[in-house]
Amino acid sequence: MQPKIKIAASILAANPVRLEEEIRKVEIAGADLIHIDVMDGHFVPNITMGPFIVKGIRRITKVPLDIHLMIEQPERYVNDFADAAGKGDLITFHIEATKTPGEVISLIKNAGLKASVSLNPDTQAELVADLLDSVDMVLVMSVNPGFAGQRFIPEVLPKIARLRSIAPDRLDIEVDGGITTETIAQAVQKGANVIVAASAIFKSDDPCRAINTLRQMAVQAVKEECHNRVDA
Repeated sequence: MQPKIKIAASILAANPVRLEEEIRKVEIAGADLIHIDVMDGHFVPNITMGPFIVKGIRRITKVPLDIHLMIEQPERYVNDFADAAGKGDLITFHIEATKTPGEVISLIKNAGLKASVSLNPDTQAELVADLLDSVDMVLVMSVNPGFAGQRFIPEVLPKIARLRSIAPDRLDIEVDGGITTETIAQAVQKGANVIVAASAIFKSDDPCRAINTLRQMAVQAVKEECHNRVDA
């Protein structure tokens, strides 16, 4: 059974000058997670924020944080971000960025946080197959990481389906990049249940309506997929 649908509002597309106001808007709108992209300028070409900003965000919202580390050697920085976060928040690292994924997972779990592993669009599902029992979530990048506003890469859809077929029932599968009202159904019907949206939420005139629309479309896509299986 597919886990509950969750909407993660990515502040990558939020107005940085009014970040607190932007976060409070999506909190009121019912976002399940605040997605924070941390970029180091090495693993990806962009540079964003560090633990200090994460700590500030943790103080202004009760919504769980979804801290996405797009950084090389995440094992060197996990403790800093864990100290900035709160118990029950989630830290995601990239399988391509470390030679010791088990160590990274242990560091995250020992800090009292949830652990997640991410795969770039070209990375195969089998590379994380042995980790699925020890993490809380897998993040499938549906764009090349680094910048908001890119188009969804449909070639990742079979990977989402493969992960759902081999993952424990409890495992969340998150998809990040190019999510719109058109692409969300495709991702959910393949097994994703955590939807990251940046521009679709923060560039909307009404973030509350945007979140509700994404959630409704995801739930509807799950129902349609269920009906299709029954009919088959």
